[in-house]
Parts: sequence; C-alpha cells; structure tokens
Amino acid sequence: MKYYTRDEGQPMHQVRSYRNIIHSNSLLPFRVVVQETDLLVHAYTKLEQETKELVLQVRGYLEAFIKRHPAFATALAPWDLSEPAPNIVADMVNAGRKARVGPMAAVAGAIAEHVGQGLLKMTDHVIVENGGDIFFKTDTPVTVGIFAGQSPLSLQLGIRLIADQKPVAVCTSSGTVGHSLSFGNADAVCVVSHCCALADAAATSLANLIESDRDIETAIEKGKGIDGIRGLTIIVGNKIGMWGELEVVPLTGKKGLSFPHKQRKL
Repeated sequence: MKYYTRDEGQPMHQVRSYRNIIHSNSLLPFRVVVQETDLLVHAYTKLEQETKELVLQVRGYLEAFIKRHPAFATALAPWDLSEPAPNIVADMVNAGRKARVGPMAAVAGAIAEHVGQGLLKMTDHVIVENGGDIFFKTDTPVTVGIFAGQSPLSLQLGIRLIADQKPVAVCTSSGTVGHSLSFGNADAVCVVSHCCALADAAATSLANLIESDRDIETAIEKGKGIDGIRGLTIIVGNKIGMWGELEVVPLTGKKGLSFPHKQRKL
C-alpha cells in the first residue's frame, strides 16, 4: 500500500485532490468531515457513521475542556494540567510537554489516534489521516510519501513502515506548506512514533527550529532527545536529513534515488 499525503491548507471541506493518489488492495476508503476535522479513513468495511460518532465524542471532550480553559486553545508553551482531564486532553498536554510546544500542536494527531483506536474495536486494520497526520495499524507494509512543497525532493521518497503488532503514527509539519502555525522554514519535518499526538507535536517543535538547511543537523539532535520518537526525516530545499532505523524508499516511477536504510517493525 502506498499513501501520499500533505496538508494543503485549502478552504474548509474542499476536496483534497492529493487523496486520490492512494492505492490499497484490501482496505476501503471513506471520508468523514465534522467542522474543522476532515478525516480520510481506510478500513475493511465503510464505518462512516461509527467514525463520525467517534469524532463527535473526542471533539466534544476537547471543546468542553477549552470552554472551561480558553487559553488552552492558544497556548504556545507546554500546558500545566492541574486537574483531571479527558484522555485526549491529557495526551495533547503530555505530547506538548515532551516536545516543548503548546498542546494544540498535537490536536490533529491526537484526534486521528483517538478515532483510530476507537475504530480498532470494530475492525482489525485501519488507517486514519487527518490533515497529513496518519495513524494506522495494518497487516501489510504502508509507504508514506513525504510532500515537501516546492522542494525537488517532494514526493520523491517515502517511509515504508510495518504496524502488525501495534499502531504507528507518521506526522508531518512544514513552514512552507499549508496553514498550520510554524515559526520555521522547513519544507517537511516527518516524525514516526507509536503515539500520534507526540509525533504531531514533535514535528511542529522541530520544524520551528529550521531557518535554513544548516539547521537540519541541530533539529535531528533535538529530535533524538524527545522520548518516544522512533525516527524522523527533515527536508529543506534539496537537502535531507534522516535519523532512526527507517526504511526509506524511492516512490514508484521516481528515479535517481538511493538511500541506505534499515527496516524496523514499529
């Protein structure tokens, strides 16, 4: 299965054409949209209503917390959680603390993960993509192509992952693509973890460090120090940096790429 994704920063509910570039021999795709949340899901059966109910549930928990604590929605620094909170809020807070960013940096990944975990109670294998952040558990390898804007490396390579034992998350942040808040200039920072909220927050945090390709090595060193990250890829212009035992592969039809790699079952 090959999966190419990006956050286009398009108007709400506009069809995201890049989502048509998905190939699966066994899983059926369907889309669920609830307010700002726009998910593309792959599963053995189409579970649109069940997915919508899960989105409404997790959004409801988050929105109720924000109503009590409005500053949570705009915090750019780690949040101090001093009271019992819904699981999705706690996951976002923990991810933000580890990555040293505000909790909302983890919101897309956290929603993808909580919806995905809910769906795994109904189906054995699932892929949930939310604005370029992916949570999945499948019995076949998944290749996630990295969209990096105008970089010549954009969609030239992918990260091949296996999630047959437990779920895997792949999240991407960019300072040059999309509408998400970033203080850096990276074309793509792609993070792999077992925790989707952490991968999302870490991708944002590391992308903030990138002003030019000279910062790639520094960001990788910072990434190594974030507990729970299994690998990462950073693209700035025509430069790329990688860390972790990741299997990096050229995408179908693309030539001239050769990267040393190791495979890790995540």
